Amino acid sequence: MSSWTASFSDIAQKAKPSPVRELLKLVNRPGMISFGGGMPAPEVFPIDQFFEGAEQLKTNGKLLLQYGTTEGYSPLREFLCKWTAPRMGRELTLDEIILTTGSQQVLDLFGWAVIDPGDVVITEDPSYMAALNAFSNHGADFASVRMDGDGMIVSDIPPLIEKLRKEGKKVKFIYTIVNFQNPGGATMSVERRKELVSIAEKYEVKIYEDDPYGYIRFDGEHLPSIFSFDKAGNTVYAGSFSKILSPGVRIGWVSGPKDIVRQLAVFKQSLDLCSSTVTQVLTYEYCRKGYLDSHLPNIIANYRVKRDAMEKSFERHLSPLGVTWVKPQGGFFYWLNVGGVNSDELAVRALDKNVAILPGAPFCIDPEAGIHSARVNYTFSQPDVIEEGVSRLAQAIQEMKTPA
Repeated sequence: MSSWTASFSDIAQKAKPSPVRELLKLVNRPGMISFGGGMPAPEVFPIDQFFEGAEQLKTNGKLLLQYGTTEGYSPLREFLCKWTAPRMGRELTLDEIILTTGSQQVLDLFGWAVIDPGDVVITEDPSYMAALNAFSNHGADFASVRMDGDGMIVSDIPPLIEKLRKEGKKVKFIYTIVNFQNPGGATMSVERRKELVSIAEKYEVKIYEDDPYGYIRFDGEHLPSIFSFDKAGNTVYAGSFSKILSPGVRIGWVSGPKDIVRQLAVFKQSLDLCSSTVTQVLTYEYCRKGYLDSHLPNIIANYRVKRDAMEKSFERHLSPLGVTWVKPQGGFFYWLNVGGVNSDELAVRALDKNVAILPGAPFCIDPEAGIHSARVNYTFSQPDVIEEGVSRLAQAIQEMKTPA
C-alpha cells in the first residue's frame, strides 16, 4: 500500500503528538489512576440544568440546526460582555468578542492572524504545551522567561526583547496564562500585570492573555485582567467554558480590539465557518437562567477539597523524599520538582504502578529545564484515589532514589 509520509508538509513532518492525548489512551486501563490529563470532574457537570435548554430545539429547531454566524450566537456574546465586565474592567461591545470552538481554536486563529515564520513569541517557561504546538505550527520561534510564585518574571522581558532585536529577530507577542498557570500553577501578581502592559506599550509588542482557569479560584480575591489595565489596546483575552461548564460544549471566546477580532473572524470563516449553534444556544439558556453563577461555586468547592487532599498527600508522602511544589490558589494543576529524579523515567515507572503523570520536558522551551519536573492534576480523581495515587508515585520516586 502506498505511504503518505513523503507527501506530508514540512509542518506535518515536524509535528509531534501531544503526550496528553497519548496518555488519555491509558486512562481506562483497569486500576489506572490518572493525574496526567487536565479533565474536569464528571460529577460536577450540571447535566439536568443544561438539558433544560434542549426545549429550544423543539421551539426553534429550524433556526438552531442551520448554519450560524461566524462571530457566534449574539445573545451568548451579549451575556459574556456583561458577565466578564468585572474582570475586563468594562463591558465589552459585540464587535470586541467572538465565540470559538473551544479556546484552543483561539490559539490557531491568532497564529493565522499574527505569526509569520520566524517571528518570536515570548512565553513563560514552562508553558501550555498545546499553545507551543499551535504557534510552532505557524512557524513561530520561542524565547522563554522564568517564573516564580508570582508568575512570569516580567522584568526579564525588556532586556530579552532588546537582545532579540539586536539579533535581527522580530518579537511579535507575549503569551501568558495569568491565573493558576498550566502547568506551573502560579498566578501573576497585579504589579506584574501592570508592568507587562507598560512593557508591551513601550516596545510595541502585543499580549495574548490566556485565562481558561481564572474563575476556578479557591483562595483570595479575583484579580483584574491584563486587558483591564491596557488602555493602548495591545491585549487580547481568551476565555473558555471548558472549566466552568463542560469541555464537551466546545465553546471558547476571545476579546480584543475590533481590528484583531475582525481578522480572527475572517480566518475562522475559512476554518470551520461557525461553531455549533446548538451548543451555543444550550449554553446561553444555561447562563440566562442563572445556572452559571449558581453552579460555579459547586465546581469550586469540589476542586478545593481535591486540591487540599492532594496537598496533604504530598506532605505525607512526597515531602520526605525532597519533592517540592507551590500550592496553587485555584485551577487544575500542581507543578512538582521531583527531587532530582528524571521525570521522563519517573512517568514510565509510575505507569507501571498504574498512576499517570506528565513529565515536565514537553512544557518547556528548553526540554532540559523540565527534566526534574512533572505536572499533576487533582480535579479528576476523588480524594481517596488521590491518596492512593500519590502513595504509588512516592513508591516510584523512592525506587529511583534507592540504588539497586
